[in-house]
Amino acid sequence: MRNSTKILVGFMVLALGLVVASSIALSSIEPTLNVNIQTDGSSTTVSSYTWWGMVPPEMDQEMAQYAAGAINEPSSSLESIEAGVKSIANKYNYTQVDITLKSQFGEDQLPLIAVVKGNSMVPTLYDGQSITVLKTADIKEGDIVVSFHPTYDLIVKRVSIIEEDRVYLISDNKEVEVTYTATSVITRTPLNTWVPRGDIIGVVKSY
Repeated sequence: MRNSTKILVGFMVLALGLVVASSIALSSIEPTLNVNIQTDGSSTTVSSYTWWGMVPPEMDQEMAQYAAGAINEPSSSLESIEAGVKSIANKYNYTQVDITLKSQFGEDQLPLIAVVKGNSMVPTLYDGQSITVLKTADIKEGDIVVSFHPTYDLIVKRVSIIEEDRVYLISDNKEVEVTYTATSVITRTPLNTWVPRGDIIGVVKSY
């Protein structure tokens, strides 16, 4: 009987030790925060979860506010947005973060909503018209693209020539406007210009 008691007590101690060890091991495993970003460029939602339970709702709100603003920035990228979201997660003590971004163009594809200014792309695009851009470096001749420009900030043009490090952009509007004054003749032509290939923001997908 004594031997049985000793064996029983031994098993109980061993079992308790395994439970304590398991608890310590589980507590040392850092939960991964899964963040899902859904956007069409005009609206953005963020939801996050871990397998360990609820996450702070204020964190999701902060991430959504940040992501909505960042997606609307012409200079933002998937990498910069992910870095910003991870920075917010770090504030809430999450350091293992897995981010999935989905848009109408697919996973990890960033949209940008822009508004046309001017008439250089008439009759394809008109002043004040809304366009949806897919941020991408994958362009081909004939594409309508949005690009950074040193004078006009952002321009929307058609790709005419692609070289290794630069792209020639042209206007669809070929009309030349001539204004006569008392002392001069002013000629205005739509902008055609070379830009560095890295200044192309993306391709216009809908308008």
